[in-house]
Amino acid sequence: MRHTGRVDRRGVRGLRDPRAARKRRRIQSRVRRPPGAVDRDIPPLPPKHDDPRASRRTIARDQRSVKAAGAVVLIAASAVTGCSVTSGDQQTSAESNSAPATSSPATPDLEAGGPVSLPDGRELYVRCSGTGSPTVILEAGDLDTTGSYAFAERDLAAVTRTCVYDRANLGSSDPAPGPRQLSDLVADLGGWIDASGETGPFVLVGTSGGGYITAGYAVENPDQIAGMVFVEVGVPFVDPPPEIIEETRPDNPENTEKRDYLQVEKDAWASRRLVGDIPVTVISNRYSEDEITEAEFPSERRGMETNVEQQQGWFVLSPRAQQLVVTTGHAVEEVDPQLVIDAILDVVSAARAEG
Repeated sequence: MRHTGRVDRRGVRGLRDPRAARKRRRIQSRVRRPPGAVDRDIPPLPPKHDDPRASRRTIARDQRSVKAAGAVVLIAASAVTGCSVTSGDQQTSAESNSAPATSSPATPDLEAGGPVSLPDGRELYVRCSGTGSPTVILEAGDLDTTGSYAFAERDLAAVTRTCVYDRANLGSSDPAPGPRQLSDLVADLGGWIDASGETGPFVLVGTSGGGYITAGYAVENPDQIAGMVFVEVGVPFVDPPPEIIEETRPDNPENTEKRDYLQVEKDAWASRRLVGDIPVTVISNRYSEDEITEAEFPSERRGMETNVEQQQGWFVLSPRAQQLVVTTGHAVEEVDPQLVIDAILDVVSAARAEG
């Protein structure tokens, strides 16, 4: 098993978001972090604490959300005509007060994890901890490794089986040649699931660029999917400027994953179709006027202006899809990690209620 080393955090920010982050100035760590933001560059095994959900269960969810992320608005797919992009007057919104999943009284130790062999002989690092169904699979954002979910892994494993892994060319996983297309990424996800013996049903969680992979897997394996969570997974970049095309090329030295980012996004978006009548939560950021004004490229500004409405395109995956609208910025999990944890546990709870 080859270890490729810690991912350069500058590169992670530079390739995470096709509208608001794929720019040289953000690759050079230009992104502003609000007070209290969580540092995601932390070890994959966070310190164990007594009750990871004690405070969450005693403080009203909407109070926490307003404090950390701005008002959280819930938009249901049934309120959006055709489950596609709509104008604001077609939306019905309400404060999110859905019931959390049942918590466990103790926080489990995370399992050590290790290599899982794929059919072509490559190995991917996989760690699965906890017990229970459905199994949550966490797909990290662009250039991110298992450590990017350190904020949630223990809390989720205390409730149900939870798996994280390093994609090829990242973390403790073996390298793979580029260009990496959607079919390659989905095949690797399915490959380690089959080889590890993990069985569904699954709740798939995709953060940023990871959401294209989970979407691709879900449409190919709908019978295995019990629910989905998208954390700021935008639509493909429309009319990307030359700078973005260059930075996201599979052969660009900073593109550690060797992923054909722009094509992967297009392919995942084009392949959307009904997965099933399952709980799906789409967490989307509404950019402020100042953030939009500061964007470097005109096409980027246009995408930021319609980010919330465009992400309703994921509603086609399920008639029960809903959208949580936040004002955290793109890195929702950094600013309000608890909101992301709660959203995942809510989907787990809804899936269990049907099982």
